[in-house]
Amino acid sequence: MSPSEIKALQNKYQTDFKAGQDNYTLMGMDLHRSVFTVSAVLIIAFVLGTLLYPEQAGGMLSASKSWAIDNFDWLFMVGCNVFLVFCLALIFLPVGRLRLGGENASPEHSTWSWFAMLFAAGMGIGLMFWSVAEPVAYYTNWYGTPLNVEAKTPEGAALALGTTLFHWALHPWAIYGVVGLALAFFAYNKGMPLTIRSAFYPLLGERVWGWAGDVIDILAVLATVFGLATSLGLGAQQATSGLNFLFGVADSLTTQIIVIIAVTGVATLSVSLGMDKGVKILSNLNMVVAFALMILVFLLGPTAAILKWIGVTVASYATNIVPLSNWIGREDSDWYHGWTVFYWAWWVSWSPFVGMFIARISRGRTVREFIIAVLIVPTIVSALWMSVFGGTAIEQVIAGTGELANGITNVSLSMFQMFEQLPLAGITSFTAVILVLLFFVTSADSGALVVDSITAGGKLTSPIPQRVFWASIEGVIAIALLIGGGKAALSALQAGSIATGLPFTAVLLLMCLSLYKGLDNELRIVRLKQQGRA
Repeated sequence: MSPSEIKALQNKYQTDFKAGQDNYTLMGMDLHRSVFTVSAVLIIAFVLGTLLYPEQAGGMLSASKSWAIDNFDWLFMVGCNVFLVFCLALIFLPVGRLRLGGENASPEHSTWSWFAMLFAAGMGIGLMFWSVAEPVAYYTNWYGTPLNVEAKTPEGAALALGTTLFHWALHPWAIYGVVGLALAFFAYNKGMPLTIRSAFYPLLGERVWGWAGDVIDILAVLATVFGLATSLGLGAQQATSGLNFLFGVADSLTTQIIVIIAVTGVATLSVSLGMDKGVKILSNLNMVVAFALMILVFLLGPTAAILKWIGVTVASYATNIVPLSNWIGREDSDWYHGWTVFYWAWWVSWSPFVGMFIARISRGRTVREFIIAVLIVPTIVSALWMSVFGGTAIEQVIAGTGELANGITNVSLSMFQMFEQLPLAGITSFTAVILVLLFFVTSADSGALVVDSITAGGKLTSPIPQRVFWASIEGVIAIALLIGGGKAALSALQAGSIATGLPFTAVLLLMCLSLYKGLDNELRIVRLKQQGRA
């Protein structure tokens, strides 16, 4: 290979475009001209439309969700399977040894802090909200059963736990892994802005800095902001349910608004302090409390049965991952449309947020280390968590004790109903409320940092007023939706997130191709350097 050919290889995916190049200043904030302006206008229009016409907005969004799921279930299923296979392949392929940030880069965060931050941002509130309700729903046939297994049978219990893990383990983290790795690689190895558009440079070239890239980043901002607003609303419902259960505090709209204001205030303080002094500290605290609660439930609950359920959950997951991943000839179409397709669309719609945040904290990791941590470690933790909480709940249903024996009556109360049947119910319930609020805050502050980066044109640091603005706007949107339409508005917003998952699935499939082209190019450059030819 001639020197000119080597130089061309090194420059193939290099650009002169700099983060913040198209920015302007407004009230002390450093903003991308198109992405911030269009996103802000669309957010305001959506909130006003939902407040003024909640029923019409909810109907339109719900119809969009139904259309997306009914007509493109195959795309969601195929896409998420491809993401998983792609990530697993990267572990074993030669590109796995590449380091994010270059050969001499070192990690900016300890392994524990790194894992705590990515996990807290990725699934914290969801695990609290669904770890009891979901397996009990499957076991009791609340809304169908996976693969049409017979409800309230040993087979039904095993599949309930295995399927719950299926929805929270390898597949969703593969989605996050694709986005996070692509953003980190092009930002740290190729010097591009840390925005979603950068991941498409191998496919679009310099055109990615024009209107096509603006569209990609605007979609990412909308998915992130509205997804987080939905999470704030759902988290507020579970927190107020817990406060009502513990202290008799009214489970009302007013209480939910107070909770959102308090959480938004803490999140605002966290993002104003930055990554190391705010987000990292809260994330580490989050994981300590989460593990303490899991160990407490393990010891106070049916410990021997939980140990059995851990093995059953993992075995059921491994046995059924292929049939659950299939979409052809399914006889349980209503169930997998309502659960699996919904989940896959939901994770895809959240991928800009979680992927961007993971990228921000992963400089210095190798591709192999990144994928193993992002894919395998959360799966292990999820298996333990679902077995402890879900297994304990199913044991109560089998024994016919407590409210759960009557089935799911209130999803946000399910975990507290399980705690009620254990010793020290007050302590476990109080700890759970604290944990929900902590997960609440870490999701909000992580999301604010991500949206801040995208709307700042990919800059990793921005003025404090800008970070405060996005942390505050998340709470404002959630409150406005609660006032305007209550649970119906949140449901409509959730439907909007699912609808955004459809185009993003196609976008992420293209991202896989673009990422591999970039990694392969980098590997060739590294090999030439090692041979002393570059």
